[in-house]
Amino acid sequence: MNLKGKNAVITGGGRGLGKAVAIALAREGANIGLTGRNEENLKSVVSELQDLGVKAAYAVFSIDDEAQVQKGIQTLAGELGGVDILVNNAGIGDFGKLNEMPTETWEQVIKTNLFGVYYAAKAVYPYLKEAGAGDIVNVASTAGLKGGPNMSAYAASKAAVVSLSQSMMAEWRKENIRVITLTPSTIASDMSIQGGLTDGNPDKVLQPEDFAEWVRDILKMNRRALIANGSIFSTNP
Repeated sequence: MNLKGKNAVITGGGRGLGKAVAIALAREGANIGLTGRNEENLKSVVSELQDLGVKAAYAVFSIDDEAQVQKGIQTLAGELGGVDILVNNAGIGDFGKLNEMPTETWEQVIKTNLFGVYYAAKAVYPYLKEAGAGDIVNVASTAGLKGGPNMSAYAASKAAVVSLSQSMMAEWRKENIRVITLTPSTIASDMSIQGGLTDGNPDKVLQPEDFAEWVRDILKMNRRALIANGSIFSTNP
């Protein structure tokens, strides 16, 4: 499938995985709408994307606020001329012992990682329905398939994203909307490096560019094909 001229919205697009996916799709000719909370980061990425010859825009909002999400997605859809692809990438990872992590922190991880996916998908759905086709890529994690110590909030949020995404796929696939659930293992992002999950060694550990290539290739599959679920791991970390 040719992605040239498609309009893609990427949440959490100012750095890391979101930025890498934005660049990979822009190189295929897709127009990009970025969301995030750091305006300077978003401006910088938009400039890089425009240098690739595509339309690019950004909207600053918090993914855990439904009203802001609705308004921001509407703004991006207006600037791009619609939405064909949503990459639900925005998320946070606070790690710590279950009995020591403040309740407010635990709840915020759930609010951002789960409700953010829900809000963005709901906001984008009318545009995909009107177009008669579209793609939603929900970024979960292998932590959502199997929890571990010191990651109760993160693992619970990503497990919920997996379940939500599967329900979303079951409801919307008959409208020619592909909902794709991705469960990457540890990638050398700012979050995983700062959280002490990896040293980010580019010779051994997955890089954001690897993830971006994977997303790009899944989206380019013929529309008769749907990758419902997929995981990606470092070969020998």
